[in-house]
Amino acid sequence: MAENDYVIRVLDAPGQVDGAAWNTLLALQDPDGGLNPFMRHEYLCAMHDSGSATPTTGWTPRFITLWHGDELAGASALYLKDHSYGEYVFDHAWANAYHQHGLSYYPKALVAPPFTPVPGPRLLARDSAARLLLVKALVAWCGEEGLSSLHLLFTSDADVVACEEAGLMLRHNVQFHWTNISTEIPVSSGNPRSFRDFDDFLMSLSQDKRKKIRQERRKVLDASVRFRWSLGKNITSADWDFFYSCYERTYYEHGNAPYLSRDFFQRMQEDMPENWLLFVGERNSIPIATSLIAVSASRAGAAGQFGTESGAGIAYGRYWGATERVDCLHFEACYYQPLQWCINHGYQRFEGGAQGEHKMARALLPVKTTSAHWLAHPAFADAVERFLEREGEGIEGYMEELERRNPFRQALKPA
Repeated sequence: MAENDYVIRVLDAPGQVDGAAWNTLLALQDPDGGLNPFMRHEYLCAMHDSGSATPTTGWTPRFITLWHGDELAGASALYLKDHSYGEYVFDHAWANAYHQHGLSYYPKALVAPPFTPVPGPRLLARDSAARLLLVKALVAWCGEEGLSSLHLLFTSDADVVACEEAGLMLRHNVQFHWTNISTEIPVSSGNPRSFRDFDDFLMSLSQDKRKKIRQERRKVLDASVRFRWSLGKNITSADWDFFYSCYERTYYEHGNAPYLSRDFFQRMQEDMPENWLLFVGERNSIPIATSLIAVSASRAGAAGQFGTESGAGIAYGRYWGATERVDCLHFEACYYQPLQWCINHGYQRFEGGAQGEHKMARALLPVKTTSAHWLAHPAFADAVERFLEREGEGIEGYMEELERRNPFRQALKPA
């Protein structure tokens, strides 16, 4: 189709986009993207309708949609930002440089689900041609609005291809993900298998890492803390209330107000419960800790509906908190319980979230993530491009260093 066969419409709220059409488009993305709960229409609407991501909190929605006749051929969740909080790809130095030269960095344009550093599709499109047209439309719109810059964070592989073709600059970072593949049989053999149980997983690790994990789990058991888990609609309102009290407490202990409101999680309970898994740690049947994990759901059907699909394969570490301090409780709640659950239920990957080299000792390995950037000012664009070249070299060296610290037994190291 020629570019003039399409119409671009800019909408002021996620609720102005038909939810079924959005979710059906999401389901067309690559397998991981189609299962990603954080780009679901319900998730983005909950961010907005709960007051968590709104103009008042510095997130002004401008959803860019691409139409071919009556068909939604492309869509992107864009936000005008007057700060850089809640993004996890840090550009404070860029903003400071603008300020020092008497220029305004804010507002800028951000394409990513708010407060969610999880890789996934950012350019929802029915095909590669529509995806390229969509990113070009984003750049053109930002230029027309006089914005300083455009940033697409934690992009999918398909997004990266489109952004490169459109001339955007790429920036890389590192996250840590666990894969449910036993190293007993090298991946290169073409016959990998999942771990049979948690002990099978432990036996794949080097002796010191295996010993450390067993010691850490023993400390939690010796403190008389036991965990239970609930999935989807089996998570009770009382459990959601306890979770939020822990989530809120964790933020305040670090001197910050929580990003997400209680109403946001109420909407998660009501609108997309199948995407949430809750672990609760109890001592003498009294809850003292919790961690909330997101899980993938099956692809949307024609009506844009999602459902639970055991074994489809991705879990995402998100939030945690505790009312008491117990040695190693964080590791148990945020890593060992979710990994054990993933093994028992056939999930193939656990993404541990932003930052954290300590995750490698728990067998979460480094994975490169990518964001894409456009800056309107030519001189600053040149300076940032040079910076990203140097930073990229540093990331490559960092990845090489991390790979030398692989926690798996050398004889069974993945090929």
